[in-house]
Amino acid sequence: MKRLLLFSVFILLIFSCSKNQDLTFQNSEMSIDDCDNCPLIKVDIPEAEENSDIAIKINTILAEKVIEIIDFSEEKELENIPEAIQSFSSSYKELVKEFPESVKWEATVDGSISSRHKEIICIQLNSYMFTGGAHGYNAVTYINFNLKSGNELSPSDFVKDIDKFTLMAEKMFRKQEDIPLDKNINSTGFMFENDQFHLPENIGFTENEIILFYNQYEIASYADGPKTIEIPLSQAKELLINL
Repeated sequence: MKRLLLFSVFILLIFSCSKNQDLTFQNSEMSIDDCDNCPLIKVDIPEAEENSDIAIKINTILAEKVIEIIDFSEEKELENIPEAIQSFSSSYKELVKEFPESVKWEATVDGSISSRHKEIICIQLNSYMFTGGAHGYNAVTYINFNLKSGNELSPSDFVKDIDKFTLMAEKMFRKQEDIPLDKNINSTGFMFENDQFHLPENIGFTENEIILFYNQYEIASYADGPKTIEIPLSQAKELLINL
């Protein structure tokens, strides 16, 4: 009886691990009907297909990220992406009523799976927002998930030693941007807070690299554009977990 129980637990663990690894995604597209008084808005993101707790958790977090990007409502908390799309559209239509010559607003979020490594999956969201003014705003958002739990990962979840990793990234950044090691990190025009190099808000993965992505305005002016540090996984593997 004891052997049978142990065997059953073993089979259950194998099935559970296999199910996590086999988690499949299908892109889900949402938009608003095209009309003269409607903004341009389109959301196309990966969605975990399985009806499991892990899939639901991943899909919920992804939806929250999209809502955060396109949310234009200060009056209520939006529950889902269709509500966020409708809120964005309503705000634009209210503006047009008051100012008929207003330039058409635009919001797009295009998501894809950037990479999958052992227990980690990285999803990349490319977004563009324009609500008037001189120019729109492009941004990249990386979301890293643990495939066993569905939890969103912070850098400390996949980097063993943040200080050593930050030092490695700074050396690569200085070399890439021609900033002398003995000079202030902002000596060539960057805008790191407190004159100290720091990791970006967005860290993602490709199959062979870890990507440090600084969006526009994060460390430089709009004109300078985003900045990227691409570190080969082979070079950083001693500092990484589950990669």
